[in-house]
Amino acid sequence: MKKAALSEVKDDLSRFLRLAEKEEVIITRHGKPAGVLIGFESEDDWFDFRLENDPRFLGRVEAARRSLRAGRGVKLEDTEE
Repeated sequence: MKKAALSEVKDDLSRFLRLAEKEEVIITRHGKPAGVLIGFESEDDWFDFRLENDPRFLGRVEAARRSLRAGRGVKLEDTEE
């Protein structure tokens, strides 16, 4: 994980975007963490990020978990191939 001052990132955003494809870049303002720059090496990485941060998807996952905890579900071994 790399740290960089906001002014440095603003001056050379392209370089930091390339760096963010390999590791997260913590952006600091007045020496304190202010944000994070995350790059994507591929379209799959972009898709995964969107899915992992989609409130509708996360809501469906939580609803499914509640359903399973309540005993409403089908065990994988009980499904047909």
